Amino acid sequence: MGKCRNPIIGKNVVIADGAKILGPIIIGENSVIGASSIITKNIPPNSIAFGVNQFKPKDENYDLIFHSNMINPEKIIEANNKFIAEFNNK
Repeated sequence: MGKCRNPIIGKNVVIADGAKILGPIIIGENSVIGASSIITKNIPPNSIAFGVNQFKPKDENYDLIFHSNMINPEKIIEANNKFIAEFNNK
């Protein structure tokens, strides 16, 4: 990794609240880092990371972000876009 001493986060990675990603590691694209996880080792693409350096492959048939008993995904996206716009205007 040369002189890079910080984590590299792949595309489409979701990092939940309180997660810690430490050191010169790579979080593979399309992965999800669970809330309060502590990750100090590489995580392969398309994985779910949890606990302390634990991970498993994501289930392609289950969406960890949106599921049927939650609010309409479009409303969540709209609310997030509004929040981002407010942040960018500060």
